[in-house]
Amino acid sequence: MPVVTMRELLDSGVHFGHQTRRWNPKMKRFIFTERNGIYIIDLQQSLSFIDRAYEFVKQTVAHGGSVLFVGTKKQAQESIAEQANRVGQPYVNQRWLGGMLTNFQTVSKRVQRMKELEEINFEDVAGSGHTKKELLLLKRELTKLQNNLGGIRNLTRTPSAIWIVDTKKEHLAIDEAQKLGIPVVAILDTNCDPDEVTYPIPGNDDAIRSVNLLTRVVADAVAEGLIAKNNKAAGKSEGAAEPLAEWERELLEGEKAKEETPAAEAPAEEAPVAEAATEADEAK
Repeated sequence: MPVVTMRELLDSGVHFGHQTRRWNPKMKRFIFTERNGIYIIDLQQSLSFIDRAYEFVKQTVAHGGSVLFVGTKKQAQESIAEQANRVGQPYVNQRWLGGMLTNFQTVSKRVQRMKELEEINFEDVAGSGHTKKELLLLKRELTKLQNNLGGIRNLTRTPSAIWIVDTKKEHLAIDEAQKLGIPVVAILDTNCDPDEVTYPIPGNDDAIRSVNLLTRVVADAVAEGLIAKNNKAAGKSEGAAEPLAEWERELLEGEKAKEETPAAEAPAEEAPVAEAATEADEAK
């Protein structure tokens, strides 16, 4: 079964690029055609790059690595948090703090500070040892820390790879990853620079459905990697294996249920990208 089908890409609008006046010439090789002033991305190439990125993420996680999900634009925030939580990975969906990767020790101290503040009972003024004003200030500090760092609360070391939605908006994350040699997996819209990304996926990084689909695909790769990692550990020593977290058990049970369910009939031949180009009037 393919990672994702051409029909799914078309239905999600992955093929719609930016207006022709807003493009990066380096993306020319990924463009299929132009319709009504909008570039149409070559989805045949997208499918190949998705398979490549999927395999990389799967193998990274299978060998004990982690993937940091990053997407702070409005269209990506919900999907980034939802899919990262689904597979137990860290994420940033509000604001990228400078040094989040390159100054990881300092960021870790802020995460620890957040956890300490979470221990305070803000309803118990008398027992807290703080005045009402102090509690109010501490509460504000906690809220800010949770918004910015809540998604990486369990990240104990720099990630093995990062998934990015909108490389132009997340240029700080890209820069830090490059300095540390961390592979970047990202959506490449027609205004992006492909040289910044290790595992590019040519596609629409603005439409919610496109972002949701591609982020889900990356999360699926993480899930498959976790299952492979667990199976490998079980094969080495069933009795010595560490107990699984609740979300890992749910993930494994879900995959097992899928395997037991007969596969649905394969969809009819997907429409070629050329036919989809006529949909460009719906583009952003």
